[in-house]
Amino acid sequence: MTNVVLSRMLEDMLSFDISQQNKPHKPLFWVAMFLVCLLTFWAGYVSGGQRAVRNAVPVGEPTVVGKGGKPFGADSSIDFKNFWDVWNYAKDKYYKQPVSDKDLYYGALKGLMSGLKDPYSVYFDPEEAKQFSSDLNGTFVGIGAQIGIKEEKLQVIAPLEKSPAERAGLRPKDWIVSIDGKDTKGMAVEEAVSLIRGKEGTSVVLMISRDGLKDLKEITIVREQIKVDSVKWKMEESNIMTISIAEFNADTPGLFNQAVQEALSKGVKGLIVDVRSNPGGLLTSAIDVASAWVGYDPVVIEQERPSAITYNGVAAPRLSGIPTVVLVDEGSASASEILAGALQDYGMAKLVGQKTFGKGSVQDYQELADGSAMKITIAEWYTPKGRSINKTGIEPDVKVELNIEKYQKGYDTQKQAALNILLGKSQAASQTPSEKK
Repeated sequence: MTNVVLSRMLEDMLSFDISQQNKPHKPLFWVAMFLVCLLTFWAGYVSGGQRAVRNAVPVGEPTVVGKGGKPFGADSSIDFKNFWDVWNYAKDKYYKQPVSDKDLYYGALKGLMSGLKDPYSVYFDPEEAKQFSSDLNGTFVGIGAQIGIKEEKLQVIAPLEKSPAERAGLRPKDWIVSIDGKDTKGMAVEEAVSLIRGKEGTSVVLMISRDGLKDLKEITIVREQIKVDSVKWKMEESNIMTISIAEFNADTPGLFNQAVQEALSKGVKGLIVDVRSNPGGLLTSAIDVASAWVGYDPVVIEQERPSAITYNGVAAPRLSGIPTVVLVDEGSASASEILAGALQDYGMAKLVGQKTFGKGSVQDYQELADGSAMKITIAEWYTPKGRSINKTGIEPDVKVELNIEKYQKGYDTQKQAALNILLGKSQAASQTPSEKK
């Protein structure tokens, strides 16, 4: 339209009759109008050009299509037009251009899950989903510490044995106040993990708060390639075997089976199952391990809305009848608590150590078509006798503090208490969990 107006004006000016020059101001009028329209055209061009740039997306990135309406069953008072208004405003007004549709899209999905106000319900973009999957295989680059949310704060569940985190002095129950200077208040576990991890050989600085410390403590940790062997075992004195389970991963049942075969072949007189600082993992792996004692009986109850599902053991009870002690602490969480709770309920093991973490919620993990994934809480765990695990944890039968100074010198007070029970050197050895008050 503007081009047509300019063309018509130019034609009028070129055909202007010289004889009309006696009429005052006519040429000046047309020149002025031409300049006004030219400036208007130029302003429109520049404005349109800028808007085109602001609405662009990074090269090679797909744009979001299929903008749907209100989800079925959504609250009628919610106007979903607001979502797209905010989307468009962010795309148009944000000062760093162009804005990534993909980042807005994945960010919106993360926000959607955060609306549940549950630290264990999260959305993973494709890169995060890939990393999460590799974690379950037991290999990653980081500091070697498991973290979680407790009392709405980021807490160390446990450093892995001989990890950079353990060597740097990180302990279970440490509150992580900041990561490389970034405040962790309200931070999801997955975001914290992504900040803590990085390239091998680089450092991350954690500011921590700890019971007994008057001031915050800064800990610098160098990232390393972490490879977790989920199960290790060794023979102790008097033909007692210790089976240490670091995590319940995909390789756990196979490794645990090897430990059981060796224990049976050597005719062990007692077993110590060490799940201290074990943050959990796969439910199926925990059930496989528990089956060695409980057989085909219930291992854990999943309380959903509105019903419950009971998960039974899946194999013969090969270790039934062998005196067993399970070591637990504040870092024993999730699948560790399932195992410990089941053996305690059936009186098949005594629990020694400290009260467990209390992570008894159930997450369903779903992979999506674009490589992203979501993990959402769908239920809570209960022991076979109906005891709640979530937020309450599992109380040990025999409470024993871990003496850090002695532990650093090679003496494990909790493990020694377990050995004493199995060797009949402790009064607790003659008591069953049901006899304790």
